[in-house]
This record gives sequence, C-alpha cells and structure tokens, in this order.
Amino acid sequence: MITVTEVTATAGTLKRLSDEGVSIWLDDLSRKRIESGNLAELVDTKNVVGVTTNPSIFQAAIGSGEGYEEQLADLAVRKVTVEEAVRMMTTADVRAAADILRPVYEATGGRDGRVSIEVDPRLAHNTAATIAEARQLSWLVDRPNVMIKIPATKAGLPAITEVIGQGISVNVTLIFSLERYREVMDAYLAGLEKARAAGIDLATIHSVASFFVSRVDSEIDKRLTALATDEALALKGKAALANARLAYQAYEEVFSGDRWTALAGAKANKQRPLWASTGVKDPSYKDTLYVDELVAPGTVNTMPEATLNATADHGDIHGDTVTGGYAQARADLDAVERLGISYDTVVKQLEDEGVAKFEVAWQDLLGAVAKSLSGKGVDGE
Repeated sequence: MITVTEVTATAGTLKRLSDEGVSIWLDDLSRKRIESGNLAELVDTKNVVGVTTNPSIFQAAIGSGEGYEEQLADLAVRKVTVEEAVRMMTTADVRAAADILRPVYEATGGRDGRVSIEVDPRLAHNTAATIAEARQLSWLVDRPNVMIKIPATKAGLPAITEVIGQGISVNVTLIFSLERYREVMDAYLAGLEKARAAGIDLATIHSVASFFVSRVDSEIDKRLTALATDEALALKGKAALANARLAYQAYEEVFSGDRWTALAGAKANKQRPLWASTGVKDPSYKDTLYVDELVAPGTVNTMPEATLNATADHGDIHGDTVTGGYAQARADLDAVERLGISYDTVVKQLEDEGVAKFEVAWQDLLGAVAKSLSGKGVDGE
C-alpha cells in the first residue's frame, strides 16, 4: 500500500523534471506490468507519460512466459506460426498499454501518452520491408497513440520519410552519431512535406528521435581505460553527455530554420529528442547521471524502472543542464579524438552492434515462443 507521503516524496523530483520540459517515459513493458495495475500506478504516481519497447524488452517479458499462458494456449490451438504468435502477443501488450495511456494522450494533444513498438529488427537494412512492416504494425495496434519504431540505419532513413508521409507517427531508434541524427531530422521534415502535399493534417503526426547515451560512454570509456594516461582517464564519463548535448544543439538549429518555419505554419510538431539507454552501465557513476545531466525543454527521457526509481529517490534536478554546455561538449569530444579514438568508428560500431543485439533478442524470442507452442502440442512451424 503506497501512502500519500511516499507518493508526494517520490513525485517531487519527477515533477521537477517534468516541469523542466522533460517527458518521462518508461523503457519497459510486460503483460504482468499491465495486468497488475503497475503501469497505471506509475502514470498516477511517478509522472510516467509514455512507454517504449524494443525486441530485448519483449524477449525478457514473453520469454519468461509469465502472464502469457492463456494467450499461448489459444495460439497453439489455432496452429499459428511462431512469428504470428509473437506479433499477436506484442501488439496486444502495446494496445493495452496505449489504452492505459490514452487519457495522457488526450490531455497533451497527442504529444505524450505514447507507446512505441519496433519493426522486426531483421528488416533494418531493407527499406521497402520496413515501410510495409510499419504500416502493418500501425494497423494491428490500431490506436492513435502508438508510435512505430524504425532504426536509423541508412535503409531506415527513406522508410522514415515514407511512413511519416503516410501520417504514421514514428519513434526513430538507434541513433548514435550527430551526422546520422541530422539525417534523421531531414528525413522527418521530408516526411512532413510529403504528408502536407497529400493533404494530411500535420498536427496529427508526432515523432521522437531516440539518441542513445550510455552505450557511447561504455565503448569510449573502454578505449580510454586501455590508454591508461591521466589525460585519457580524466575524460571517462564525458563523451556520452557531450554527444547528447551537441545533438540538442543540432535540434535547436534544425527546428528554428526556414524549412521548419514553413511546416510549423501548417501546425507541424517538432520531432523531440529522446534520451535512450539512460541506465548507467558503469557502477562507479551516479545511477541518475543520464537524467540529471540531460535536462532540457522539449525532450523525452525513457528510463528503465530502476533509473526511474533512483531519480524519484535521489535525482538532482536543477534546471537546464544541456544548452549552456555546447562549447565544453565540443571540447570533450575533440579531446577524445586527439587521443586517437575515432568518433566515426565508435558510432558506426555502436549502430551495428545495436541492430545485431536486437536481431539476437528477436531470434531468442522466436525460439522461446516456438518452444512454448511446441510444448502445447504444436510444432510452431
């Protein structure tokens, strides 16, 4: 039983974060979280106004089997394929979460109350298949507050434009580099222009750009540690924040230019930066580092529950911690580069690894569901 005092205490820091213009989204979803009332509770007590999912999250949730037994039995009786079973379960969860968040969606004019679901990660390098999958997912979930996640690969960029151009809201995921982020924003604007030409109301289209944070530190810190010089060690824990802050600078530039102004006149919505991968990987860092130090208006921070709870308990929210730090951010990344650590090499590696990680998680999920179906008397093929 949560007391009023406990709710007030935890909500204080999270409310301050929300008041600074940061939308708090939960980076997790499961049938148990939905049916137990936990998700609704987080919305009511911890300022959660959105949910993100990815193949790893669904692999953990559905792979456990908890809460999915009845649906798995029904799917087995119907002799569905493994892939159809997975899509039926994942879209059911997203649909239920979208219904829970629908009041937030209505209250914010569609800005928040969003639930994201990702296209099959095996399609990350196939533009046409990504577009077709995005359309199908939008149809399957059939909720106005769903966002379709499309990876920011080279093949994903034209898919983003086409899907936005059809009036479907998109969460662009797996963004690591500043160059790719600018390409993502360009793809979004091109999509809006296409939608406007087709007579679609731009006010109904929303998008976020998921810029990954902690993985940048994990990779660059590993290389700095290997160098082992005082200069290198002093730069640990700085690259990810620097990268994200410079991304926000790029966002401010793009969404104040002439091209954007013309679309804004047609009631288009800005594509908000979303800080993803915000749970720290290095236990020596403060567990709220990527929340406290990435506070800026018009952003989203999607947090694992542990990070959400840590922020509620001891987060240090003290105003905008992004826009005043551009010069230092550039200096930090330049210092890393001068040590022989190639920014371009690191971000390319992280994108490749990110896509591969989700592909593995998806294959593991398919395998777990195949086993479950088989255990109920169906071969799953």
